[in-house]
Amino acid sequence: LDTNILDIYLLEKSNTRRTRLEELVIVIQSQRNSYHARRGVQRKVEILQQAAELGQLLVDAFSLSAAYGHSASWFFFIEEETRVILAAVLQVLHRYERQEEWFLGKRLHDNDASIIHHYAFSEDPTSFGYPDPAAGWALSALLLRRLAERIQHEHLKSDFTIDWKHEIALYIWEEGNGPKLTAVPEFCTEPRDNCATTFTTYLPDCGDPVSKEDIFVAVKTCQRFHTERVPVVKATWEKDAGYLEYYSDVSDASIPTVSLGVANTDRGHCGKTFAILKQFLSKTAPEADWLLIVDDDTLISLPRLRRLLRCYDPREAVSLGEKYGYSLVRNGYSYTTGGGGMVLSRVAVSRLVSGGCSCYSDDAPDDMVLGRCLTSLRVPITHSPLFHQARPEDYSETLISLREAISFHKHWNIDPVAVYKHWLQDTHPREEL
Repeated sequence: LDTNILDIYLLEKSNTRRTRLEELVIVIQSQRNSYHARRGVQRKVEILQQAAELGQLLVDAFSLSAAYGHSASWFFFIEEETRVILAAVLQVLHRYERQEEWFLGKRLHDNDASIIHHYAFSEDPTSFGYPDPAAGWALSALLLRRLAERIQHEHLKSDFTIDWKHEIALYIWEEGNGPKLTAVPEFCTEPRDNCATTFTTYLPDCGDPVSKEDIFVAVKTCQRFHTERVPVVKATWEKDAGYLEYYSDVSDASIPTVSLGVANTDRGHCGKTFAILKQFLSKTAPEADWLLIVDDDTLISLPRLRRLLRCYDPREAVSLGEKYGYSLVRNGYSYTTGGGGMVLSRVAVSRLVSGGCSCYSDDAPDDMVLGRCLTSLRVPITHSPLFHQARPEDYSETLISLREAISFHKHWNIDPVAVYKHWLQDTHPREEL
């Protein structure tokens, strides 16, 4: 992930020999958006307070650089909402020999071969473990140094970053030449006895949800799906929208749809998406703060999205959704996946349109073109794991993000209405604004 990293460097004092230090670098994986930057700083302050209470020597630093490389023993990675009991984390790490290569975390695995993991380990998907970032995960410094050296001289097997936690576990494992993830029971997402970490939520309470009228929903469809996919939207989440338009290649009064004058393409849909951006800024569209662009086979919880958007400032250029990456190691870019839903503030849409961004063809991949344009405009791509490009069954069933999901995508081999009711429909929704 393209995150803004806040680091805390902790050196534990020894009561017997001050020269023998147990060392821990905590990396808070934050993001450049102002809300996430604030949350990262808040988590940092909490950990610093614990360090002071433990009577530890504190050195504050700013990057994973040579300043740490020769003295740190452990690097511990957490999310903004990961709560840490510092003394317990140090106690856990004492169990592992720091002069060996260790990859530690709460173990996730696939129950079935998953498309988002390129069907890896299809014969036995449960055999391969990868870390739950919400619980925190650790690398011994010996392993991290070797990985840092390796990545400087070795091309990654894929240019695409889809699910970084699985991909980093594969990279570390190195087809059996490196360590597999060691499960640590004290790294938790839910509170229980002996936890060194717990997790709060990916759906924080930032106040009352934004109103329905603050979000303009654009559904991309085409004539061939008017009778197949659009009825699913109408049977599930359409009722929760304040403003919603179906954008198609033809006008159909029975839905109704709006024709943008862009011919349908079998893939990409860049021409249609950029026409939607311009339509959103036109005088004929409602003056909403947020634009949500979805596919006609996207399943989404608009009440949960309204809760999440309260955390973000619509006066900023915001691009929000499930973040993928392209060629990140070689100065590539991140982008929000289209199937899970792309959320843009009005400011971000204005910058895209006025900044001269355009499609190189109508069937270019719209989400990637938008990501490249936003990167060139220095608009951060903000990731939320609550958006999902695939179906629920394509993710590890123990992921906490599934329980608070905002979206899923695709109708393949599922009953989409049943999936919506099970995963996305709140039984006791908040009072509507």
